[in-house]
Amino acid sequence: MNGADAAELAARLDRLPASRAVWTPVLLISLGGVFEFYDLFFTAYVAPGMVTSGLFDAASLGWFGSLEALRIAGVGTFVFSTFAGLWVGVMAFGAAADRFGRKAAFTGSLLWYIGCTAVMAFQRTGEGINVWRFIAGIGFGVQLVTIDTYIVELVPRALRGRAFCVNQAICFCAVPLVALLGWLLVPRAPFGLDGWRVVVLIGSVGAVAVWFLRAGIPESPRWLASQGRLTAAEEIVARMERKVVAQLGIVLPRTQPATVERHERARLREIFARPYRSRTLMLSVLNAAQVIGFYGFNSWLPTLLTARGISLTHGLEYAFIIAIAQPLGPLIGSAFADSIERKLQIIAGLACMGAFMALFARATAPALLILLGIAFTLSANIMSYAYHGYQAELYPTRIRARAVGFVYSWSRLAAAFGGLIVGSLLARGGVAAVAIFIGGAMLVGMATLACLGPRTNGLALEQLNESGLG
Repeated sequence: MNGADAAELAARLDRLPASRAVWTPVLLISLGGVFEFYDLFFTAYVAPGMVTSGLFDAASLGWFGSLEALRIAGVGTFVFSTFAGLWVGVMAFGAAADRFGRKAAFTGSLLWYIGCTAVMAFQRTGEGINVWRFIAGIGFGVQLVTIDTYIVELVPRALRGRAFCVNQAICFCAVPLVALLGWLLVPRAPFGLDGWRVVVLIGSVGAVAVWFLRAGIPESPRWLASQGRLTAAEEIVARMERKVVAQLGIVLPRTQPATVERHERARLREIFARPYRSRTLMLSVLNAAQVIGFYGFNSWLPTLLTARGISLTHGLEYAFIIAIAQPLGPLIGSAFADSIERKLQIIAGLACMGAFMALFARATAPALLILLGIAFTLSANIMSYAYHGYQAELYPTRIRARAVGFVYSWSRLAAAFGGLIVGSLLARGGVAAVAIFIGGAMLVGMATLACLGPRTNGLALEQLNESGLG
């Protein structure tokens, strides 16, 4: 394959200005992410209803009840099953997007978790729910990796930060939706079904619509070029160029000098050699650290509020109010996404998460709890869009999906066991103990990124990954 031709295609993508032709694929990919986030975040809002239904009693949990010795049987087993499935998905199947293409992995994983989540909604025991939650988690584990990889390869380098802002803002719209549905439906039994089952099924039915939108999403030209399919890649890039010219009525600028990316057989061991070794270490630690704060708060929010003396009904109500802020963090970030270095945005977000969690642990007034919850949420979501884009930038096309899957797997593993730890800490030491745990994790993530994280803003993916930058 002619590496110079592939590099020229990448340079042509990078010169495209913001336009409908550039943003449409991002919007369509993000719609797939909406229902993935719906699935991922409904844990916090349906778990109280599952508890009320008796699904987390020892008899219902089956062998999951053995975790009672750790004082985390119950909701903790559901959180554990979710993230254990995500871990298996990103570790065992994260390479699917590198092998079969970004589009095939995106649509296949979407169908996987739609079907498995629907089956889970009709389970009558905690054991059955946890098993199907684990299986569904495999599907949206693959989806998470694929979306990051897909967007970073399709979007011009000057727009990568804003593209992830748009993606995450759209995806996080699912959180206030599921919070609202949880508040309205979980305490009730619409259609003769437990309210939590209806909340789960709504997400699966809605996600089916994304299947019919997939035709509008092109395959990644960078991935096609890495597979030697230059003609197909050229057709996609040329079509995007024609659309940009027609929509904006401009002459496209000359391409910048292109860096040739090596397209050889992909081997995972490459991420443990220079220059990727330090990146792999840094991202593995960062993923494990940030997720303890992100899901330690979001997956347990109604429970944390209850621990602060708020009733279940009011806890769900307050959680909904806090959830409204979820899409706002990335929208705020769009003002500086490509002007402030991404690693600095991540560090600042982690610092604010630790500080606001400490204040949340001491607050008792409902209004203050809501304000601190919103502040934590905004900080977490600014951090989230920045780090999702950041980790996908730091590996070459030939191994991007499997590399992101590997480092991302540490967040899934940390979230699985972090959920158990949060449950145990909450039972033993209350919200203050949870705040200390989250704050320590944020400090570890900040220190690792500050020491080992390279700068990425404004650089072509090929330049980042073939220039020897560490």
